[in-house]
Amino acid sequence: MTDIATRASRAVAATGGRRHGVGPRRHSVGPRAGTIAAFLTPFFLPFVLFYLVPVGYAIWQSFLVVRRTGGQFGTSYTTFGGFEQYVQVFQNAEFRASIGRIALFGIVQVPVMLFVALIMALLLDTPLLKLKSFFRIAAFMPYAVPGVIAAIMWSYLYSPQLSPIVDLLKGIGLQPDFLGPGAVLWSAANVSTWLWTGYNMLIMFSALQSIPQELYEAAKLDGASNWTIAWQIKVPIIAPSIILTTVFSIIGTLQLYAEPAVLRQISSNISSTYTPNMLAYAVASGNNYQQAAAISVVIAVITFVLSFGFMRLTSKKAGL
Repeated sequence: MTDIATRASRAVAATGGRRHGVGPRRHSVGPRAGTIAAFLTPFFLPFVLFYLVPVGYAIWQSFLVVRRTGGQFGTSYTTFGGFEQYVQVFQNAEFRASIGRIALFGIVQVPVMLFVALIMALLLDTPLLKLKSFFRIAAFMPYAVPGVIAAIMWSYLYSPQLSPIVDLLKGIGLQPDFLGPGAVLWSAANVSTWLWTGYNMLIMFSALQSIPQELYEAAKLDGASNWTIAWQIKVPIIAPSIILTTVFSIIGTLQLYAEPAVLRQISSNISSTYTPNMLAYAVASGNNYQQAAAISVVIAVITFVLSFGFMRLTSKKAGL
């Protein structure tokens, strides 16, 4: 009997005096929750104030319309108009034209830019290329230049009065017009390509660096050439990075503003409504904030649908 009591007392002491069937004492989550909140607040507070609130306000503004009573000299008031602003957006010929330009821009510029970035990344990943650090920095350096500065720099190179490139081409019998009606869109595309190719190249190159070298060695033992390794091993493996850069490029294309806005200062072939973002800015400058908000919301929805749709489609095909 004494042994049983002794063992029981030891068991109670080992369990900290807890009764059988009762779980461990729960600690208060208050301090831990407070610590998590303290770390997350510096992110969520600006996110809510400077992102969610402006987006919500823009959406609300897009459903408002301005009415006028009493004729030309009457008073105006703002009221809820439902989808009236959105109907006007899609009836706006300038909006449809700007969407057409930006679609043509993206269909041509994005594949060209990403193909060049992929070639550069593959070259940097081969042992045949020397001075890799220099070429990597040189390719990435344009991304460090602000978009407005890059557009101003290229505008000098496009100007018929100032450009050494134009003078050189005229010297061999060519008559280039980089700011003409048929070329100005591609001049803006060239600026975007120059700016963003190195950025996309770096993403792809980083993905290539994560591929185990043993995979290449096994392929070479099987008789694979460098060309076969590049296009049948490397490119399929870094497909997620290519998809990611494409999504970024789609979003950037629909946000195109700086390049055509700067080139507009030296070319009469770029109007104030040349791209959807320029149209939204022009409408807002005319104090029609509700219409500008509706244009902005439509651009955001188109951007989401295209980028998310492309990501879902390509991810399924790539088996991701």
